[in-house]
Amino acid sequence: MDFAVDSTTEELSGRLREFMDSHVYPAEQVFHEQLAERSDPWSVPPVVEELKTEARTRGLWNFFLPGSDGGGLTNLQYAPLAEITGRSPELAPAALNCAAPDTGNMEVLHMFGSAEQKRTWLEPLLDGTIRSAFAMTEPDVASSDARNIATRIERDGDTYVLNGRKWFISGAMNPNCRVFIVMGKTDPDAEPHRQQSMILVPRDTPGLHVKRGMQVFGYDDSAGGGHAEVVFDDVRVPAENLIGEEGGGFAIAQARLGPGRIHHCMRLLGMAERAVELMCTRAVGREAFGAPLAKQGVVQEWIAESRVTIESLRLLVLKTAWLMDTAGNKGAHTEIQAIKIATPRAVESILDRAIQLHGAGGVSQDFPLAGLWASARTLRLADGPDEAHKRSLARRELKRYL
Repeated sequence: MDFAVDSTTEELSGRLREFMDSHVYPAEQVFHEQLAERSDPWSVPPVVEELKTEARTRGLWNFFLPGSDGGGLTNLQYAPLAEITGRSPELAPAALNCAAPDTGNMEVLHMFGSAEQKRTWLEPLLDGTIRSAFAMTEPDVASSDARNIATRIERDGDTYVLNGRKWFISGAMNPNCRVFIVMGKTDPDAEPHRQQSMILVPRDTPGLHVKRGMQVFGYDDSAGGGHAEVVFDDVRVPAENLIGEEGGGFAIAQARLGPGRIHHCMRLLGMAERAVELMCTRAVGREAFGAPLAKQGVVQEWIAESRVTIESLRLLVLKTAWLMDTAGNKGAHTEIQAIKIATPRAVESILDRAIQLHGAGGVSQDFPLAGLWASARTLRLADGPDEAHKRSLARRELKRYL
């Protein structure tokens, strides 16, 4: 296993760090000022589009997608770049057109979409001219088990009709969201992993109702497109909108979620690095009881433990990325689950220490820590809760002894 950073990644990392210093970090305050001034609570602040234009001019675009359609990078090459964007998760991933759920949706269309689906939806998504949503989670079933999905997708001649209710649908509140990838059941009588299918539903299709935006720990995540409750009421779309084949939805979901999980973990490392940077700055710049906070043993312990945790997690993330490149997503299944269990939980703990060190400032809007903590805590649920991954990982381990 070789995790050395190659010359391509080194060069791109340098350009990306310069872009972060010159444009992204200075834009953070502007972004929040524009959030406070907007009349539409779900409109995207103009600074986001300005950053996208600048990033594309600099060739910092679509790094997440390998091959000619994307940045042409391997997972191992993308990992350090995604980590850098994680230092400013509200702005940097979107600026580089590497933000969820669009990344996962583009991967689905890239791998499984028809030529017409790619022309209609993948190309404008790659260009960053539209956004998208992914509709899988439902409020009335335990969606951690995708076999529970209840939304119906029923064939009717040369169309499919959708009925069901979804929530926490990422990207749905973005005014530029133009299409939903929806997962539902086409054949409830098939074997459990062949009951589901995925289908494309344009945002303006009659019967698709975006009911409300969902908050996450009081945050609306409007920068990332927001999360919504969505109702499909006799929504009718052409049969050619089906992605892949009937019954292929579960397999497509697994192909989509693997890269999504590691991308989250890559960015989480950047969040952790920023938290340590803020901790150290705070520790050397503040005094309590006659000495800098940096002299306090408990603070030193927090910083040391955080550094050990980050370095350990980074190695596991890089190993996982290398395995995905060399053995495929299935070959890296155990490692993908391991990083999804370990990384959000550990980064949440690092952010908690940073918040504690900042006192009241840590929970305020004057520092990014509260928002970063909310994001890390949410990722212990997104793309599968910790417990579902632990169950699967334990069963895989036990299988060798049965």
